[in-house]
Amino acid sequence: MTRASTEPLPGPPDPWVPSEMPRFRSRPPYVMTEMIAAEPALAQRLVRRLREQGATDSLADVVRRASGKARPIILTGCGTSEHAAMAVAELLTEALQPAAGREVRAVPALEAIRRPLADGVLIGVSHEGGTTATNAALEATRAAGGTTALITAGTTSPGMAFADHVLPTGEQDQSWCHTVGYLSPIVTGIVLASKVAGGRIDAAAIHALLDVAHDPRAAADLAAGLTGVDRVIVTGAGIDFGSARELALKIEEGARLPAEPIELESVLHGHLGAATRWTGLVVVATELGPALQAQRLARVLDAARTLSMPTAGLLAEPVSAAVEPGLTSAGRIVLPHTGRVRGAAAALVAPLIPLQLLTERLARARGVDPDTIGREDPAQAAAHT
Repeated sequence: MTRASTEPLPGPPDPWVPSEMPRFRSRPPYVMTEMIAAEPALAQRLVRRLREQGATDSLADVVRRASGKARPIILTGCGTSEHAAMAVAELLTEALQPAAGREVRAVPALEAIRRPLADGVLIGVSHEGGTTATNAALEATRAAGGTTALITAGTTSPGMAFADHVLPTGEQDQSWCHTVGYLSPIVTGIVLASKVAGGRIDAAAIHALLDVAHDPRAAADLAAGLTGVDRVIVTGAGIDFGSARELALKIEEGARLPAEPIELESVLHGHLGAATRWTGLVVVATELGPALQAQRLARVLDAARTLSMPTAGLLAEPVSAAVEPGLTSAGRIVLPHTGRVRGAAAALVAPLIPLQLLTERLARARGVDPDTIGREDPAQAAAHT
């Protein structure tokens, strides 16, 4: 595994241009490998930068005032950025503690365009700031009279034209299988939520939690246990479903293996009808949750065992202790923890690098370069033009 790097990543281009596909690498380390290795130090730098930026305080004030007036606060994005938007929504809900039914939500960008906010706050997440649908959602909200904000790498992208508030992360992912592009908005959301709640985030603690999670051996073991599957189901409940969605996307684009995210309760409602011993199951669980949730987790794993499905887990320590070893035939990663990072932040940060490392090791096992997300193939490139 590439050694952890403390050097800052390149910033976004100025003047702005969309990124080019990374040069193909026939073997590791991939650019993705290097991006994962850079994340612990990057997160610490980002926390420190954002804590001192006036833009963070300004947006925190906007969010507090909107919540106080019972105005909607919505997050949006596409792909990995949509999953990061889901995470930021969870963080802001925890910080604001709104009444039931007034939680901060994340919606797909096309939904935000279809029903633009006339009196509320829309926060877009777009790593490079050039995502057409996200920018159109910001534009529609501004035209309707709503307030707009953008979490992005730089300050010269097309999305800047539609954002009243911008939180720049400053360093750009060099792989198209975005890892830094997922980490950066989540760390931004952690800092923003701490400002909203009037607290302070420990940058060193975030670094430590990510650094402890940086163990490629456990991910390699899981990847080996999933060797031979032709499809993967990834599941989780509550805040973990966002992580499950991101892992499924990463497996598809990075390892070129079909993967489907399914909410934990929904797995047993027909989705195992097509499952076989060549279908893998990966569970993300950072908490046991209510008694019914814990029961469903065990039931889903037991059902997968009955079908001879290889099963793997990214499990917090209390969850791992409650799940019998035989229920994760392909292995498990016991997620790290620290008392200095709690709540939603801990639930989002702990599985972040493990899910990325699992993808990278699956890509190795399948002999594919995750950085290009398949677009060295002319048909794939044409399909995504």
